[in-house]
Amino acid sequence: MAQPFDLTLIWAGIIAFGVMMYVLMDGFDLGQGILFPFAPSEHHRDVMMNSVAPVWDGNETWLVLGGAGLLAAFPLVYSVFLPALYIGVFLLLAGLIFRGVAFEFRFKAKTSRYLWNWAFAGGSIVASFAQGAVVGAYIQGFKTENFRYVGGALDWLTPFTVITGIGLVAGYALLGATWLIMKSEGEVQQWAYKIAPRLLLAVLVVFAIISVYTPFVDPRVMSRWFDSISLLWLLPLLALYCAWVVFQALRKQKEGTPFVATMGLFLFTYLGLLASKWPYMVPPDYTLWDAASAFESQLFLLIGFLFVIPLVLTYTAWTYWVFRGKVKQGGYH
Repeated sequence: MAQPFDLTLIWAGIIAFGVMMYVLMDGFDLGQGILFPFAPSEHHRDVMMNSVAPVWDGNETWLVLGGAGLLAAFPLVYSVFLPALYIGVFLLLAGLIFRGVAFEFRFKAKTSRYLWNWAFAGGSIVASFAQGAVVGAYIQGFKTENFRYVGGALDWLTPFTVITGIGLVAGYALLGATWLIMKSEGEVQQWAYKIAPRLLLAVLVVFAIISVYTPFVDPRVMSRWFDSISLLWLLPLLALYCAWVVFQALRKQKEGTPFVATMGLFLFTYLGLLASKWPYMVPPDYTLWDAASAFESQLFLLIGFLFVIPLVLTYTAWTYWVFRGKVKQGGYH
């Protein structure tokens, strides 16, 4: 019996939206942890942590939402990705746990505060690197037979995935620095203005390396981008335009524009990745429809998500509106 509409495409859009929201929302508070070891003083670290304290746990809701939706709508992704990426996923979760515990205990610690500083920084760096490496592993594809992963436990760890991991660490650090510009003032803000251009340069260098490297990792990507002139080229051009806006805004010491433009840089890079791999959900062999669950399963879960997603969006918007001011050492004002 023919289905009235293609739920697989709808779920692909929901998962893509959830992942992008997680990257943008949780990226800047992971960035605070990445920058933690380089902060000049404990005062800087207090302001950095206070700037994300009201929103960081809500940001990670998108990770749970995307993961739950992926399990129900595309079970093949779990059956291939988890065996292929056990170590990477373990590092990601361990990093998030370490930074979460450090976030709570650092405020209460006195003599041991430096240990929680390192736990917060280490957890943030490890989690960010693991996320980037997982993205790189997705780009390079998986060894599969009969819908099963047949590769080794460390096949995901290659020079390419190391580069994508480092790239995401640099990108989250840039998001964190531009967030700090928007939310702080005085010497903390000036320090963020100072480091942001260097981070932007690092992101662009890694962006260029990955852009050159990716077509050689996956011949389909080479074909999609270079066989004919395509509107896809608008995506990297828009990403570069966002980078230029970030640079100009930092030079003129604008406060909100660098953060918004950095989010645009992430968005267009992410869309470029999706366009490169479309319609493969488990590359290089399985498409969205190969990986999808039954229509009835997708429909049942979709009904629940139609209620949950607006609630999460409302909660997120309300939190950011309430804490829209700048932050000092003691909190928002």
